[in-house]
Amino acid sequence: MSTDPRVPVASARADARREQILEAAESCFREFGFHNASISKICKRAAMSPGHVYHYFENKEAIIEGIVRKKADVILARVESMRTAPDMLDATLGRASESVVEKLDRDFASLDLEILAEACRSPGVARIVSAADDEVRSNFKHVVRSLRRDLGLDDSETTIDAVADMVAALFDGMTVRGVRHPDLRRDEVFGVFAKVLRFLIVDVR
Repeated sequence: MSTDPRVPVASARADARREQILEAAESCFREFGFHNASISKICKRAAMSPGHVYHYFENKEAIIEGIVRKKADVILARVESMRTAPDMLDATLGRASESVVEKLDRDFASLDLEILAEACRSPGVARIVSAADDEVRSNFKHVVRSLRRDLGLDDSETTIDAVADMVAALFDGMTVRGVRHPDLRRDEVFGVFAKVLRFLIVDVR
């Protein structure tokens, strides 16, 4: 283990450069689409040379992996805050509203759907997206299992899987719904969403 005081500084600088590239790529993917967002366009938006970008990311697929990783880490942090909250159900419903707001954001939706579209075409991107989803779903299943166990429900793994997948489908659907119906009444939708989420977690037998 290095004791060189410059190591943390260098690591922080590298993290900042990686984030700079990811933000530039996200912007380009939203504006041009994955295939039209060339490395040269990403370099220009990031104000970096191609050699600098390739130092951190081997290709566009690696950049997508970085974006997907960043998105997954945000969700995992929310799930962890649910798991450790004094009132797990209240925290789960509360954090869910944050995710719905995010899912309805136009910029979020355009990037998310672009990545999913590429996952339909590219086996490599499909593996990246699926691996991140598996990690998030596995962590969320711990929350669902704990909540239902507290209610005296001894579920099979099949039931826990189904509940977690339906909750995920509910969130994923909000992204598409926000694009199809951008003027939806959010307050009313949030209220109904919370009731449906509560039903899925608590009342499904």
